[in-house]
Amino acid sequence: MALLLLLYGGMKMSEIKRDINESVINTDKFDRRRFQKLFSMSKGLQDLNQFEKPFPTFEGLLADIWGSLYKMDPKLIDQKKVSQELRTNHTFMQRIMNDENFEQYREYTRLDDLSSAIGTVKFGKKTHEWLQEQREANEELNQQLKDIERMQNQLEHQQRTQGLGNENQNLKDDLQKAMENLHEQVERVLKDNQTGFSKSLQQAMKDTQDTKNSVKSLMGGTNGGNAEAELKKIPLRNQLELADKISESSHMKEIAEWAGRFKQIARKKQKSKFNHATTRSGITFGNDLGRILPSELGLYKNETTRIEFKRRFAKQKVRQFDFKGKETLGKGPIILCLDQSGSMNKLDTQSKGFALALMSIAKRQKRDFALIPFSSRAHKYVYEKGKIDAKAMVALCERFIGGGTNFQAPLEKAVEIVSESSFKRADIVFVTDGEASITKNFINDFEKQKQRTEFNVLSLIIGYRCDTVKAFSEKVVQIQDFNDEGSFTAFEI
Repeated sequence: MALLLLLYGGMKMSEIKRDINESVINTDKFDRRRFQKLFSMSKGLQDLNQFEKPFPTFEGLLADIWGSLYKMDPKLIDQKKVSQELRTNHTFMQRIMNDENFEQYREYTRLDDLSSAIGTVKFGKKTHEWLQEQREANEELNQQLKDIERMQNQLEHQQRTQGLGNENQNLKDDLQKAMENLHEQVERVLKDNQTGFSKSLQQAMKDTQDTKNSVKSLMGGTNGGNAEAELKKIPLRNQLELADKISESSHMKEIAEWAGRFKQIARKKQKSKFNHATTRSGITFGNDLGRILPSELGLYKNETTRIEFKRRFAKQKVRQFDFKGKETLGKGPIILCLDQSGSMNKLDTQSKGFALALMSIAKRQKRDFALIPFSSRAHKYVYEKGKIDAKAMVALCERFIGGGTNFQAPLEKAVEIVSESSFKRADIVFVTDGEASITKNFINDFEKQKQRTEFNVLSLIIGYRCDTVKAFSEKVVQIQDFNDEGSFTAFEI
């Protein structure tokens, strides 16, 4: 908004404040405060505004793009009521809001803080890129923008050295005239290249949806239908930070894709485990369609008794099978020993997606969880009762050790964790693609600890070298990579 301060150097501060708050859509003070809050939390928005601005009022355009995506009923202000300095913004917003797919885009962003913030970044970037392309193809437009940039720099220099005043009024008038000409030129360019700009908007919305889905894949749990609700439990600042990281990193996007796939598989495995671990043990009352007695369903099929069935169904008074578990499900701690030696780098995105799926099981079932990434050394990260926050998940995605392979170091860390009372009867998942020696004394001590605290070890071996792990594992599964059916055994614990 520096341009408006410069153009109105002789005005009172109250008048300046009114003008710099101007928008080309029907935003109010609440909307502007909300955008400023999002702006302060979003590195993506801040970075976009720090780019070489294609025209001076670009920051205001970002706020209007956000308002058009977020507000319940955004409306474009009559151009006659818009100040000259914002006419270029009005031209862009008119084109964006009149796009044939715009209302369809808004179904995804309306009243959604995360989607609208991501969308503002993506739409802003595509608008910036489109305008840069037009500059390269249109010398007149390019020269206009260069002149505006030159005059703005001169005024900003004078403001710093001389302060606000009426000096150089001619330069201010020239800048204002140049902005009016820019508006007319942008109008012509948009009209001549409508298809290209529409394609930019389409790509911006696709990028928005992809980024939001990646955030949900990383942060959501194994209960697929509640991913949106689970995401809302995470502070908005953390959501925006993750969205920024995903936008900047193809590595993070790939991890999110694997996490989404593995969580779907984990959900099916856990559901299958529950179904196999339960048995009918009498009759109870409720309205669970999957458990209703056949005789009750017969009442529904009979027209004369259907109303009575509906009445009892609404009151949860329909007779149904009572299922009783054979064992306590989802209670045991999970410890993941994950090989991060140099040779595992090729499977880094898969391994982290796999780890996030195990994390999501622990999180949803409120189980104790520990992650032990290892190479020649080992680290441990402990989360009690499934209290795994977004920061921990992002740290997992960004962290990789590298180096050689040492089995004893992670197993020692696992024993340390298991020795804590809350981690007794744990399931240890040990994943490696290598081989390493372990002393007999350590194996003996490890087995004694295993008997005392009743933990088990499932080892997933990537490749065919598995002699050492047999010495400390109850079960060994050989896999080609994490997408191998055998690796999904871990999701049944």
